[in-house]
Amino acid sequence: MTKLANAALNSFASHPTQNGFESIEIPVSEFQNVLKDCIEVYNQLAEMLRDCGIIRGKELARLTGKAQDSLKTARSPVEKILLINAYIKQLLARIRDALKTATPAKRGIIRQAITKIQLRAEALVNHIRVLAEGKEKVSLSSPQARQYLAGMEGEPVSRRDCIRALHRAERICPALECGHLGDGRRTARLTARAEDILSVPFGNGHLGAYS
Repeated sequence: MTKLANAALNSFASHPTQNGFESIEIPVSEFQNVLKDCIEVYNQLAEMLRDCGIIRGKELARLTGKAQDSLKTARSPVEKILLINAYIKQLLARIRDALKTATPAKRGIIRQAITKIQLRAEALVNHIRVLAEGKEKVSLSSPQARQYLAGMEGEPVSRRDCIRALHRAERICPALECGHLGDGRRTARLTARAEDILSVPFGNGHLGAYS
């Protein structure tokens, strides 16, 4: 039990030469993929903090803007990685502090917020799979998604919450892409090739709240 409680990742060796090399060469494209993954982790943490009300919109925008400016001025890919990891640690610290000070009621609100967005995203993915039957391509705009979710929940869904669900749907289903219509209002829209969305295994066992 103690080993499990103290479990943590460690470096592969105490010194690089113990791994049999003193330096490595990494293609820029691979390093860019590592950086992209780190940025995705940051964005997901930021989304969770916002959805749970731990950090409000203006403060989060300020923090993210600062991180973005720092990445733009970084001189090397390694510096970018170190910077984004530092900002990730800042967000993790905010989560840790929030959990320490949150009342039981607040913890319940946090869990409810996360669950509702996830349920909506899963419902949208399954709805798009139904729409994709017999088609080559399928799309679902935010107004259509709001109408569908409102019908499922029996009450209106805000544009902001709907867009959050659309972005979450894109993350949980790789076949989907969330973009914008060229209508001047930047209406969000999920799109996919029907063959791709129908071939991705996606269960609906978690959608009991919508049945």
